[in-house]
Amino acid sequence: MISECVRLDLFRRLTTAVQLAYVARRFRPQVRKLCGELSFRQMERSALVWFVDCTRQTKLERSHLDFKGNELTSELTHFDDSGASRMVDVGAKAVTIRLAVARGQVSMQPETMKLITNRQVAKGDVFEVARLAGIMATKRTSELIPLCHSLGLDSVKIDFKSSSDTTVEIEATVGVQGRTGVEMEALTAVSVAALTIYDMCKAVDRGMTIGPIYLQEKSGGKSGHYQRPEAEQTT
Repeated sequence: MISECVRLDLFRRLTTAVQLAYVARRFRPQVRKLCGELSFRQMERSALVWFVDCTRQTKLERSHLDFKGNELTSELTHFDDSGASRMVDVGAKAVTIRLAVARGQVSMQPETMKLITNRQVAKGDVFEVARLAGIMATKRTSELIPLCHSLGLDSVKIDFKSSSDTTVEIEATVGVQGRTGVEMEALTAVSVAALTIYDMCKAVDRGMTIGPIYLQEKSGGKSGHYQRPEAEQTT
């Protein structure tokens, strides 16, 4: 947590900087006349630098807190103390049941959606091919994302839903009993499934768009349960 004295100091400095900048702008002619052109510009510059510095420090302090004010770690675990990349050592972690759910969507023309749902795309059943591609991709995640661990997955499930006549929603659920999570596997499954839909249909609709793709939920491990806030849900 930010100590009270640090919080008050940041607030005081920020308030002073804002006041100084306001005075310099609001009473520009009077300040210039009193201070001279050079000192006026110096004061403006000092106020701006001070304001930016205060804002930066406030953001840095807040980056250590979550929305409840609890202290968070700022350590990027994929880098060592010298800044070199590394695969995180999870050997000492407990084996727990881990689950991750990722979602994404593909937008297209209504005519393309009709071809998919009526299984009239020349290359075959779009959803089934995309499903297999997503499942296969989860097993290759560690080859695609450099610092991911290789995992023996327990389950992978991919579902498709037409939320409108122009949008396909994709949901991937991945489970494992292991020492590290499967968020990247779930996100990879959705990404590759979406790319496969594009590949299957690009001959008739090159204007299809992919995204957003995001983590919806994860459970297991030291960090516990995560659920994407309802306000950030994308449909």
